[in-house]
Amino acid sequence: MRKICTLTFLFDIVWRFMSMIVKLIDSINERVGRVAIWLVLFSVLVSAGNAAYRYLFGVSSNGFLEIQWYMFSLVFLLCAGYTLKHDGHVRIDVIYGHLSRRGKALVDVMGGLLFLLPVSLFITKMSWDMFLLSWAVGEVSPDAGGLLRWPIKLAIPLGFALLSLQGISEIIKKIQVLIHPEKTIDLPHEEARVA
Repeated sequence: MRKICTLTFLFDIVWRFMSMIVKLIDSINERVGRVAIWLVLFSVLVSAGNAAYRYLFGVSSNGFLEIQWYMFSLVFLLCAGYTLKHDGHVRIDVIYGHLSRRGKALVDVMGGLLFLLPVSLFITKMSWDMFLLSWAVGEVSPDAGGLLRWPIKLAIPLGFALLSLQGISEIIKKIQVLIHPEKTIDLPHEEARVA
């Protein structure tokens, strides 16, 4: 009986620690996502300004075109973890939609461990090396009036690192659903769907 109490106590400590990790990762991706969302508005404004400038004065800027590309890339990369946190990624629900909560959690854990984490960590590593090379040579766009390339190349490992972290958070949440379905950390997207 004493061993069971000790194991229960240790299990509770581990889950409290995991809960703190989940909340930290979730808050980081929530904040980054909420800031990055504003880049959509800025991208639209730059695009409209560039088009107006081109039609009114007959002149266009490669810098304006590239900053639009940069902002779109930043939205995509920096919001990937935010989107995963809010369960907003496209999923084919032919089988998944008919599974129980625990069945979905098992599929999510396996998908996270076998696909999401290996791929996102690999891309993080490979793109970090690409960024370092770009930064070392001071890479600039080959187009006249173009921008530095290394800042946007930094966004690739940063975005995939945030996605990897959120993948870890989601795996922890789903493991908790598998082990203790009555004691979940925080699954706001599931509560919203039930309501």
